[in-house]
Amino acid sequence: MIRVCVDAMGGDNAPGEIVKGAVEAVNESDLVKVILAGKKELIEEELAKYSYDKDRVEILDAREVIEMAEAPVNAIRTKKDSSIVKAMMHVKHGEADAYVSAGSTGANLVGGQLIIGRVKGVERSPLAPFIPTEKGVSLLIDCGANVDARSSHLVQFAKMGSVYYENTIGKKNPTVGLLSIGTEEDKGNALVKETFPLLKECGDINFIGNIEARDIPAGVCDVIVCEAFAGNVALKMYEGSAKMFMHALKKGLLSSAMSKLGALLIKPSLKSALADFNLEKYGGAPMLGLRSLVVKTHGSAKAVEVKNSILQCVSFKENNVDDKIVEILNLGGDK
Repeated sequence: MIRVCVDAMGGDNAPGEIVKGAVEAVNESDLVKVILAGKKELIEEELAKYSYDKDRVEILDAREVIEMAEAPVNAIRTKKDSSIVKAMMHVKHGEADAYVSAGSTGANLVGGQLIIGRVKGVERSPLAPFIPTEKGVSLLIDCGANVDARSSHLVQFAKMGSVYYENTIGKKNPTVGLLSIGTEEDKGNALVKETFPLLKECGDINFIGNIEARDIPAGVCDVIVCEAFAGNVALKMYEGSAKMFMHALKKGLLSSAMSKLGALLIKPSLKSALADFNLEKYGGAPMLGLRSLVVKTHGSAKAVEVKNSILQCVSFKENNVDDKIVEILNLGGDK
């Protein structure tokens, strides 16, 4: 039984969608037990709406909430009775195996480092979301945790990302690309130029060289390695472009009576095609390299993403991803 502690008060749709997602996860898998951290009376009110195995859902009462706009370090240090801190402490003390939150990204990143802690030998813990491509999905690592990384950090990111991708997507020996401003080896800033030969020498990853941002949608590689500044810019541009495309498509399809008729005809096929770009089915973005699994979902996450983030924790533990990360980083099994 994998015990997942969930921040029930985090995100735009808390606690309703968070609790709903937790119940759906319990009803879908016999392998998971959920501990909901937050204001007990609010959680109980939501749980009363559903049928579920009450032996596999617990409440961890937490009276404070860390808001999105709060300074992360100060919030983690001062709000000891918050749902984020209490849930992470639950994991730290071995009372849960993993943690899921749709709350403040900054607070979760800080809490992951300060409360959960990194595996001994891991220099930095990256945030690694899946992004849609023409060929399926790619893993973007790092997208927001380490804006001032060193080359040694990126090498570890590449190795951790390869392990995670292989054990989540099921593709052996996934390809790894280094995000740069050109495909040539001598292109990029100082960090990229320093990292390229180090990745080239790694015998335990399938490094294909530099890739450009415009190559990402085509799915030229499975794992995209970068420091968090470039990764976050790429991710936000990606999301913004998708919204712009969908807005333009909708505007065009509704521009006339004829186009509206055409829209009705293509709606089933279009819906089916766009389903491939729905990342809710993959859950959230894990912070890799921590002593226990921390998964950050979107702040706007609905129940389906919360459910899949919880089930993602089950898959992560079943496949021993954390042990495999220790192995590929040659850390001697010391966590």
